[in-house]
Amino acid sequence: MKKSTIVLAICACLLAAAAVSVATVKKVRTEQRKNGINEYLSKVDPFIGSGGHGHVFVGANTPRGMVMLGPQQPDTTWDWCSGYHWTGEKIIGYSHTHLSGTGIGEEGDFRFMPFIPGYESRLEDGSNRIFDYTDHDKEICTPGYYKAVLPESGIKVELTATDHCGLHRYHFAKGRGGIAIDARKGIGWDRYISSEIKMEDEYTISGYRRSYGWTKDHLWYFVAKFDHPIVEFNGDDKVRELIFDTSDENVVTAKVALSAVSVENAKLNMAQETYRRNLSDDFDQAVGRSFDAWIAALKKIRIEGLDEKQEKIFYTAMYHYNFHPRLFSDVNGDYRGADFKNHHSDKTIYSIFSLWDTYRAASPLMTLIDRDICDDIAESFMNIYKEQGKLPVWHLDGNETDCMVGNPGVIIMGDLYLKGFSQASADEVLEAMVNSSMRDERGMELLKEYGYIPFDKSAELETVSKALEFCISDAAVAKLAESLVAEGDDKSGCYSDAAEYFGERSKSYKKYYDTDGFVKGLDSKGNFRAPFDPFMALHQQSDFTEGNSWQYTWLVPHDVEGLIETLGGREKFISKLDEFFVAEGDLGPAHNDVTGLIGQYAQGNEPSHHIIYMYDIAGQPYKCQKLVRTVMDSLYFDNHDGVCGNEDCGQMSSWYILSALGLYQIDPCDGDFYFGSPAVKEAVLDLGEGKSFTILAPENSKENIYLKSVKLNGKELDRCFITYDEIVAGGTLEYELGPVPTSFCVTR
Repeated sequence: MKKSTIVLAICACLLAAAAVSVATVKKVRTEQRKNGINEYLSKVDPFIGSGGHGHVFVGANTPRGMVMLGPQQPDTTWDWCSGYHWTGEKIIGYSHTHLSGTGIGEEGDFRFMPFIPGYESRLEDGSNRIFDYTDHDKEICTPGYYKAVLPESGIKVELTATDHCGLHRYHFAKGRGGIAIDARKGIGWDRYISSEIKMEDEYTISGYRRSYGWTKDHLWYFVAKFDHPIVEFNGDDKVRELIFDTSDENVVTAKVALSAVSVENAKLNMAQETYRRNLSDDFDQAVGRSFDAWIAALKKIRIEGLDEKQEKIFYTAMYHYNFHPRLFSDVNGDYRGADFKNHHSDKTIYSIFSLWDTYRAASPLMTLIDRDICDDIAESFMNIYKEQGKLPVWHLDGNETDCMVGNPGVIIMGDLYLKGFSQASADEVLEAMVNSSMRDERGMELLKEYGYIPFDKSAELETVSKALEFCISDAAVAKLAESLVAEGDDKSGCYSDAAEYFGERSKSYKKYYDTDGFVKGLDSKGNFRAPFDPFMALHQQSDFTEGNSWQYTWLVPHDVEGLIETLGGREKFISKLDEFFVAEGDLGPAHNDVTGLIGQYAQGNEPSHHIIYMYDIAGQPYKCQKLVRTVMDSLYFDNHDGVCGNEDCGQMSSWYILSALGLYQIDPCDGDFYFGSPAVKEAVLDLGEGKSFTILAPENSKENIYLKSVKLNGKELDRCFITYDEIVAGGTLEYELGPVPTSFCVTR
């Protein structure tokens, strides 16, 4: 049967900080000390990664909450993708939506900036944009709470959040206080289209903001309530200046609720998540509830680290991992779909899916410690498929951006289903994965025609990276189809056809390997690109995405044994892998993410993240053990530059978390978790439903990095991995470590 006929047949078959009121802080902290859990908040430093190229969000939010309320600086260059960078000097307000760790800037909705009426406010380039300065000595951030003192005006700013609401508290000098609400300037690529800011009554305003940029149609609604009457309401629907009489009480508190659906839904969100008529009390209550939510999220992994610095890096990584994906549906289940229409779901719907990044570590980590939301993530994916005709690629607030290469949503959907998540049927999931993998776009049309993506027929570059990523997602489709064949219900042969077709396509990576062992671009006649330099990493000007041939030669996490064979066998594979970690050459004008180099290994960008663990499969795991500890010790820090490369919506942190536990899922779809070298003495993973998984490494030290043995529930393992099912069943994994390489899992 022809391949095109097979595909048609397949598709046919499928159909805390000191600034909160003193009484509140004392109460919260006392309760935390009594429960022995204050340590979790104190071990997080939200400013880690706010410098360098980390691009992390700084401000107040709840774990995966819709509202991310924090400072926005006027800079629009690359290192301000989150709206804030440690080196920034000016503050233009506090906006309610941000991204964390991305390489493109977006959002920055409903920016509030406090000011003193009559005071000669500073203006930015004559644009009437009020700003003040950053003073890090008077800036405090802890999970769920942010405080700053603006040095020029003297205004003290406090911020906190619930899932759908941001709460502000501004301390003015006695007299009159003002808040400017500016809808014009978003972050990065965000470009203003229209807005409305209207006054509903003397305490309430509402409206919307619409923009475009990275997204096609970025739309948010809001409602805001203040504890002081608005005595002046100036400006227009782009910029409003609200004036308050603060002569008797110089503190103005506001609560702001968001919705992507409507103002009415924003009001519903506010009604459910804020409780007090006195907004100041409401603020304090929100701080306490946010602290509780963050403590619950952080203690899903309880560790005993090697030192205080390591614990701070670990728990800050846990903090950053919990930003995205982000809540997108309202309290009544309404959400704005990928078709830009309003929908309803009984599941919680999420957005901010940076999938090219997160399929590698953040998503596998979620299936271990956030199993309670995995069904919701799967539902979000399937709804996106129904609304836009394909699973998500890089989804942002209901918009498909098609950012980065491959079909990463297919990989994650397969992983979720094969691990037991998703309320959809197997046929529905397989249909979504197949159809998403057959669309004539982003290079797929050429792959179907030629069996690879020839660079001379493609209007775009990065053809090798695209093809290798497609191989990984094709393997996920084949794996799901194979599992359905194994269940014995394949009367029509559809599952077998899908398994065969996508299984064959997943091996097409082999066509890109030349006799020198490097992947190279191929033209339509089957000739490799020449001239060729394996070191050059020309950003958006070559066959590779944010990397070079050295790095992409190893992008076969779904078939490492096949790659070993392709490179000439185990001995040649190991020799080339050894060379990879020492090779040096001119990368040219490489992307800023190609950082954290050990030879050509780049910890600062995702395509390298699994490579160290390939030593386990190749039979020399002691090399993995040394290298993974080197990366954790030398490329993750407890300072502003502490994230290597962009944080990428939790991926950089997730790599660290899993590696610190001594585990990594090489195959991103239903793969086994391979052993590295744990950087903790003890860890307890909360698996939910009353189950836990304990990791012990009592001899662990800076010197004792090599595995001597590994025991699961007291039984010694003779393999270099543990299965997902073994982990989530609960139990104890015990590492025995020593200072020199051993024969554990070594094959020669």
